[in-house]
Amino acid sequence: MSSQPNPQTSSVRLVIADVDGTLVTQDKVLTPRATDAVKKLHDAGILFGITSGRPPKGMRMLIEPLQLTEPLAGFNGGVVVNPDLVPLSKHLLPADVATEAVQLIVQHGLDIFLYSDLDWFVRDANAPHVAREAWTVQFSPTVVHDFDSLMDRVVKVVGVGDDLEAVARCETEMQAWSAGRVSAARSQPYYLDVTHPKANKGEVVAMFSQICGIGPDKIATIGDMPNDVLMFKKSAISIAMGNASEEVQNAATFVTASNQEEGFAMAMERLLQ
Repeated sequence: MSSQPNPQTSSVRLVIADVDGTLVTQDKVLTPRATDAVKKLHDAGILFGITSGRPPKGMRMLIEPLQLTEPLAGFNGGVVVNPDLVPLSKHLLPADVATEAVQLIVQHGLDIFLYSDLDWFVRDANAPHVAREAWTVQFSPTVVHDFDSLMDRVVKVVGVGDDLEAVARCETEMQAWSAGRVSAARSQPYYLDVTHPKANKGEVVAMFSQICGIGPDKIATIGDMPNDVLMFKKSAISIAMGNASEEVQNAATFVTASNQEEGFAMAMERLLQ
């Protein structure tokens, strides 16, 4: 890890950015400087794409201000859409795997967010983080009594809890239990995202590489959470946010400032030097 850019930055032709904790502030604001940084990438002929644990509908507010032309990889790649939100691909969890994953999350005392390609389901509209998530993605969940009838439609299951150690333990046990049947990684300290094994940010880099015709040796990635390390490993240049954990920072080529200090814009400006 270095605090200075790698010399390879001059060859970057595509940047892939995480959204929450990276592209936007803690208050989910896309700052003018961040918007301007993406415009400067476009002006330099560098493509820009986003990937997030959010559902595709939860990223639509970014399309116009960033003038996005590349696909949006929602659910960590579980559903990929074009900027018109027309699906290009989706990876559903097998029903039996989704059922067992929900059971394991519940055993750890966590709440459940369950997503299909278009909809979000919860059992309690007043559960922790529901209101905040609805505000972030700008649409509300459907409240259901149970998830039994939805298991053949699951793109992502999220374990939600403010006991951060319990979330971390659940992540470790989910990874051991799944034996490769799911991708399980925290997208926030209080969110454990469980998706199809091909729905992870490492696969997102491969997908963008193929669609854009740009090799991984010319791709830069930027993020702040453990699930972003998967895309760090697949790209030539990786940038960790200053608000990332030491583990994430140590996996990156270099570290920028936090998302509260215009770290995304600073990193893009550095790439363009």
